[in-house]
This record gives sequence, C-alpha cells and structure tokens, in this order.
Amino acid sequence: MEALEESVFDERKRTAETACNDFSTVKNQHRSPQIKHVSWGRLEVEGRAEPYKDAKLFPGGSCEWNWRETGTGHLPGIQPADVQELLDHSAKIVVLSRGMKKCLHVPRETLDFLKEREIAAHVLPTAEAVRLYNQLAETEPVGGLFHTTC
Repeated sequence: MEALEESVFDERKRTAETACNDFSTVKNQHRSPQIKHVSWGRLEVEGRAEPYKDAKLFPGGSCEWNWRETGTGHLPGIQPADVQELLDHSAKIVVLSRGMKKCLHVPRETLDFLKEREIAAHVLPTAEAVRLYNQLAETEPVGGLFHTTC
C-alpha cells in the first residue's frame, strides 16, 4: 500500500513540477506581468513574445494554461489544482476569467479552496478580468487564469 501511495504522490509532484514547462518571466520576479492585449483567442503578456490562447499569470511570470492537466473544461470548470499553481508562485489575490461569453464555470469547490486559504478571488468575463488584473498587478502579487474564447 505504501508503494502505491508513494507512486501517486510522485506522479502529482511530477505533474506540478512540469505544469509550466514553457515559462515566461518578467524582470522583477515579485511583480505580476501586465496583459498588453486581449482579443478572441489571443492574450499578449509582458515578457512573452508569442500570444497565449489560455494563460496562467502570477508573480514573476506566465505560462500556457493546459486544461488537460487538471481536467478543466467549460464544465466542470476551473479546478482547485489550476489555482494552486498561482498560490505556489505567491499570488495573494486571484482573478479568474470565465471566457469572452462566460462559458467557463467556476465551481463552488474552487472558490471554497481559495477562501480556506484566505485568498481574495474575483470571477469575471475575460475583458473585465483583464482590466481588473492589470490594475491589481500594479501594486499587488496577483495571479490569474485567462480563457480567451467562449
């Protein structure tokens, strides 16, 4: 039984370590990157040459948000494991975008996960989420998950 538990733990650890394998950084590792532009299917972020479709942003950098890593989909929505990586990078506030047409759900489980850790969470359609995120990023260690389509 211990070997099985260890292998499950090792797999979770490996997944967490490789979640952001194409990581883009900003010069000040304590500052969250600004979003330069958002449009349908496109998110341009400070410190990154190529645009993202879906992205994770956090103090020190950003990376592609691969929904398959955690089982995220429009339903069941953003998973606690998705926001955990933002917290691992020292985000104290989290902005979650629901997509341009609000198709991406945020389950109560995810909001409870953040509340239990005393992390302020803002859930908004993508364009509004980008505006709030950029405003917060000027002064706060903010993290965000951004979905740029539906």
